[in-house]
Amino acid sequence: MHKYLHDADELLPGILLDRDTQKFKLYGKSCPVNAFEFYEPVFNWLDSYIKDPLEQTTFDFFLNYINTASSKMVLKLMYKLEELIELGKNVKVRWFYSEDDDMMETGEEFEKILDLKFEFIETDNEDVLLED
Repeated sequence: MHKYLHDADELLPGILLDRDTQKFKLYGKSCPVNAFEFYEPVFNWLDSYIKDPLEQTTFDFFLNYINTASSKMVLKLMYKLEELIELGKNVKVRWFYSEDDDMMETGEEFEKILDLKFEFIETDNEDVLLED
């Protein structure tokens, strides 16, 4: 399975989906013009991953801004993660947020909707996702 990589820019998030290195990350700002079109390759990658997943999947999110359309796509992405739980796999969401933004509340709202375990991590250093 090939990895999926999209570098972050001013309006689009960085995405890394790599089964071989066990790195699953979404970070930055997410406000694409067409959210479904932007996230469609991510959903396709996850559909393939779900067919042969790892026993443990830890997905890191560090979004400093997310528009409404992207919020729906991130929720859809998380529903895909729930499918792994239904297969008996372990899934953890690490939700990074900065003290001075509202993203912790966004993560808490997602957690209420989903059957996923969230770990909330406060940091002002976005590079934390790029380090390992």
